[in-house]
This record gives sequence, structure tokens and C-alpha cells, in this order.
Amino acid sequence: MDISTIVPIFIALIAILIVGILIFTIIKAIAKWQHNNTQPVLSMASRVVTKRTRVSGHAPPDRVRTTSTCYYCTFEDERGQRHEFRISGKEYGQLVEGDQGTLTYQGTRYRGFQRQMR
Repeated sequence: MDISTIVPIFIALIAILIVGILIFTIIKAIAKWQHNNTQPVLSMASRVVTKRTRVSGHAPPDRVRTTSTCYYCTFEDERGQRHEFRISGKEYGQLVEGDQGTLTYQGTRYRGFQRQMR
């Protein structure tokens, strides 16, 4: 085999790998979405245990750096189980560690937190 036959085969294998990863990712996301839809919506007394952020960015050459921030909050329910959910930046700013209230969620999907007034 010479280089003129190896290169197209290599490119085809890489393309198949990329398409396979893309299909796997889509199927996994759909399965998670369907699983969440079949779960009951639960509401229970909980408290905010901790909050965290994840900042990611990209700086292409000769361009403005772009960043995005994901916000997460961990709640502990009345049974002592902890649940971490991705939340909006607005809710992140309004929650304080130690807040108590009612957490509502469906599977791994965060539905809201109603703070209990002290």
C-alpha cells in the first residue's frame, strides 16, 4: 500500500469515528431526557449546602476571548441525601448557603427551590 491509498482510508476512519461519537452523544442525551420525563416530580424540604461555578473560555488568535459560566447548587434533603443541579445565574445569585426551603426536581432535572422565610 502506498500513501495515496492509506490517506483516504485514514480520513474515512476519522470521519466515521466523529459521526459515531456524535450519534452516541445525541442518543445519550435523548435517553436522559426521556428518563427524566418518566420520573415523578418530587418536592421535599431541603437546604442549600454549597454552590459552585464552572467557567470555560476560548480565545482564538486575533479575536476577543469568549467565556461562559455554568452555575451549580447542591441541596441536602431531609433524609440527608445530596442532590446537585445546574441552575440559572439569577437563581445562583439569590441562593445563599444554609437557605432552607422546598426543592422541586424531576429525575436529574432541577425544577425550582422555594425559600422558606425565617
